[in-house]
Amino acid sequence: MKKLFAAMVLMAFMAPAWAHMCPALMADIDEALQNEEIVAQLSEDELERVNELRAQGEQYHNDGDHGQSEEVLNEAKGILGV
Repeated sequence: MKKLFAAMVLMAFMAPAWAHMCPALMADIDEALQNEEIVAQLSEDELERVNELRAQGEQYHNDGDHGQSEEVLNEAKGILGV
């Protein structure tokens, strides 16, 4: 019974980490930035903005503000068209 309770408590603390998509969004952006066809379609300003948003998203993620992180990372993905 104690093991079951300990497992449930552990899962409860881990659930918030599973709910956030920040790392997956960052990986999508990084992958798109490695794709020459996608990058070639962007203006310099768009590419700069994507890189800014990617950095902001990672900072928000590291700060624990996952909602804001996901928002800016999704904006970057929108510019990239992915």
